Amino acid sequence: MRNKKMVKKTIQNILFLAPCAVVFFVFVIMPFLQGIPYSFRRWDGFSVDYTIVGLENYKNVLTDGSIAAPAVNTIKFAAMEVVFSNLFGLLLALGISRNTRFHRILRTIYFMPYVISIVLASYIWSYIFSDVCYSILGMKNLLASPKTVIRGLAIISVWKDTGYCMIVFLAALKSVPDEYYEVARVEGSKSLHTFVKITLPLIVPAFTTNATLVLSWGLKVFEYPMVTTGGGPGTSSESLAMYIYKNIFVYYKAGYGQAAAILFTLFLAV
Repeated sequence: MRNKKMVKKTIQNILFLAPCAVVFFVFVIMPFLQGIPYSFRRWDGFSVDYTIVGLENYKNVLTDGSIAAPAVNTIKFAAMEVVFSNLFGLLLALGISRNTRFHRILRTIYFMPYVISIVLASYIWSYIFSDVCYSILGMKNLLASPKTVIRGLAIISVWKDTGYCMIVFLAALKSVPDEYYEVARVEGSKSLHTFVKITLPLIVPAFTTNATLVLSWGLKVFEYPMVTTGGGPGTSSESLAMYIYKNIFVYYKAGYGQAAAILFTLFLAV
């Protein structure tokens, strides 16, 4: 009887997962597999004529110096997003961890930026940087300078993703048993000491979850620079995803771009 229930539950789980699995296979796995043969061609992406070049595209990607700048931009952006999204998310979670009506309202407000689309967030902050900051604070547009554009993009992403990190940290904080804090108070432990010795070790899984997800978002960044700067000024905000996009659809180097995309995907998978 027990085995029948387990089999029935397994079938139900498979049926629930099947639609998502089919969509993922059709729109992610199949295009990736179909793109592999293109990476062995010299092709513009449109014409019926192409030349088989073997591993030449992969060799060019690995030796082409033009990919270095987008790679550095991507790593800088991802690093800033991981650090500050987690830092501000944790601080917000600690500040509104009580189950009061006011704190519940604040949670909703802080989480709202995560709900809006990346494109909308980019447009909002483009306006803030270009008009609001300069007219009110006299601050130059961060997105207009090659030296500050990555920081400007990171501010947008941190503003949007901090709410998500906050929710994960809140869930982790709620899972810490109250008995530990009661013992710490009896022993006369101060707040900072309690946080370092009790809270922080017990919410490490939340750090792992947030860091992994935010890092993957940061490395795949495309919309923020595409919408706000188009990769500029110059190529100072061009990400690896934009570099691949431009090679395929702007420079008509579909074989080279596909090879770069496959190597990038393998890097993310690792």
